[in-house]
Amino acid sequence: MMRSKLFLPLFAVGLLGFAIYHVVNASQEPPKPSPLIEPAKSPFENTLAGSGIVEPITENIAIGSPLPGVVQEVFVKVGDPVRGPSWFSRGTPLFRLDDRQLQAELRVKQATLVAMQANLGKLEAMPRPEEVPPAEARLREARANLDDQRDQSQRATRLYAERAIGEEESRRRRQAYQTALAQLDRADAELKLLKKGAWEADKIVARAAIDQAKSEVLRTMTELDRLIVRASIDGEVLQRNVRPGEFVSAAPGQALLILGDLRTLHIRADIDENDIPIFRPGLAGQAVVRGAPRDLRALRFVRIESLVVPKRALTGSSTERVDTRVLQVIFAVEPGSVPLYVGQQVDVFLNREK
Repeated sequence: MMRSKLFLPLFAVGLLGFAIYHVVNASQEPPKPSPLIEPAKSPFENTLAGSGIVEPITENIAIGSPLPGVVQEVFVKVGDPVRGPSWFSRGTPLFRLDDRQLQAELRVKQATLVAMQANLGKLEAMPRPEEVPPAEARLREARANLDDQRDQSQRATRLYAERAIGEEESRRRRQAYQTALAQLDRADAELKLLKKGAWEADKIVARAAIDQAKSEVLRTMTELDRLIVRASIDGEVLQRNVRPGEFVSAAPGQALLILGDLRTLHIRADIDENDIPIFRPGLAGQAVVRGAPRDLRALRFVRIESLVVPKRALTGSSTERVDTRVLQVIFAVEPGSVPLYVGQQVDVFLNREK
């Protein structure tokens, strides 16, 4: 009886101890797991930090189309090297628009130019050698006719004085003589005009027409050359957003190809507007590649872009402010063990102790 009375209190005490033990163990925080990727740490004691974007030394060159049209051929792909204009080349062709209409216009204008040149040659070659003998023959004919009409006029004058013919016949003979005299003058003037050649004013007009035709041909050839878009810098094709058969417009902001010179990479660091007062040009710094915190890259100050702009390169951090403005500072980055790619984000740490 005594044992049954002790059993229940002892059992209750045991359950209470088990409950206390369970509550104590359950309330303990589990150990925090180590991060998959170690966050970047500043190598300096007094640091000015910011985020940066990797870009080529030339920045990203967005290539568009000067004219709207259908793309006929694309000559490059991503990763291809390109060359800019030089004294021996106009630059690597990137793509070409449909040029059939302009090719047809060029042939028409070239034919017009040939016709204009032929017309000037005709004027400069005047008179033709075979045109002179007929004109000389007409002059001799006019002289012979004049002699005949003079003789008939004189005879008619004598006959009229003898009243052998009437006054009307005499007057008709004199008028025929005057007509023959005018025909002689005309034949002589036409021969002199023929031997003189083309009028100089006509030659000037013909030369001006040739210059105009040459300008039309040159303009069409220029338009044809504009249909071939060429590289503007020495570099590499970073992105291609155009394919044969696509219609492209001349609207600004349409990047059909993106070029850049990757021989030297820059980092465009964003300095928050609140940190601008403590920033000084020439600060030594290092960049830390995200995902490789031990890969530190020395930075060399290049320039400051003095226009403070709204922040666009966001890191995705939950504590990041997006309604701020930043000062963009350009640094040259040294090569390292981990490759850098254009557009990649890095963490930038500047040494304020310098």
